[in-house]
Amino acid sequence: MHQSTGKRKAMKENHILCRLFMTFMKIGLFTFGGGYAMISIIENICVEKNKWITHDEMMNVTVIAESTPGPIAINCATFVGYRQAGLIGATAATLGVTIPSFLIIFAISLFLNNFLEISVIAHAFHGIKIAVSVLIVKAAVKMMKHMKKQFLPLAILTCSFTVMMLINMFSWDFSSISLMLIAAVISLFFFTLETKLLRKEGEQK
Repeated sequence: MHQSTGKRKAMKENHILCRLFMTFMKIGLFTFGGGYAMISIIENICVEKNKWITHDEMMNVTVIAESTPGPIAINCATFVGYRQAGLIGATAATLGVTIPSFLIIFAISLFLNNFLEISVIAHAFHGIKIAVSVLIVKAAVKMMKHMKKQFLPLAILTCSFTVMMLINMFSWDFSSISLMLIAAVISLFFFTLETKLLRKEGEQK
């Protein structure tokens, strides 16, 4: 009885590890444009299809992954894998998303010189750039839909978007990391202020 239960548990764990590895390998293999382009694909597969994480968790892990060292797609894969199967799940998902890129770049470095100077490849990448832009916009729109419709988040979103547009238009030397830190400080300030006001109202009652 205990042996059969243990076998079923082991089979279930192996199944989820295989699914994590193959899912993120597919994401890593067929998604161009880096982490931002992958966000929409990861959300579609991990949130909507497999229900591994929720929309809120996806938004949170995107923010955390953007704020921590390492590529955003790898950080997202590690989080999803850990949520599903602990450390070994995180390892499987991370390996799945990184192996395709490593193998492709390794093959290019071995067999092709001046890769982007090949006319067919160069023209293909022009089309890929447009598709990547669409994927990034799609990911941003999805996040906006699931964002809380409150004044402060909308104000920070509007101001951040405006500042980033101005930075790009006028080529200002201003880091996006600094912009994120400023947004975090503003949000923390208002959160602290709101908490104090609620505490005072509670004490008065």
